[in-house]
Amino acid sequence: MILNSRTLKTFLGYGLSLIEKITGVSFKKNNLTSIFNYLHISSNITTSGQPTRQQLDAIQSNGYKKIINLAPPIAENSLANEADLVADLGMDYINIPVDFSHPTEADFEQFVLHMQNQDSQKIWVHCAANMRVSCFIFKYRTAILGENLIDAEADLKKIWQPNKTWQDFIDKPKSV
Repeated sequence: MILNSRTLKTFLGYGLSLIEKITGVSFKKNNLTSIFNYLHISSNITTSGQPTRQQLDAIQSNGYKKIINLAPPIAENSLANEADLVADLGMDYINIPVDFSHPTEADFEQFVLHMQNQDSQKIWVHCAANMRVSCFIFKYRTAILGENLIDAEADLKKIWQPNKTWQDFIDKPKSV
């Protein structure tokens, strides 16, 4: 299997996040752009890999009102009490635990529901490494918002080149 440079960067960054979780040593600053695989999509949507507790503070202080997490709570680099941390910061927390090896249309429908109920709020969408999220956001932007395929794909490829499972997921038309 040959990995492109963005996918390799994502895998290495994910490994670093595991080291940070295990050792408690942070190699990153606590500003938004230092969050693993940070990607600003629009004035109301930003995506990333798993933020740290301190980075959740930065997200809240930058006006984000909702966190959507697509990683299962058992993801290796997850924050055990993320829902409580986010609630304590006054933000809404949604967890849609997407199986990395089997993303479903039902997962996507639930995601769309939470994205469409945003009322112009700033939303931060994350998972373990921004791989699930980048594909969900790509599909949301193209299938739901009708955005330009080339622009959405350019953002997707800033994170990774989806494997067959994820390429099949984003290629599958949204059910009506």
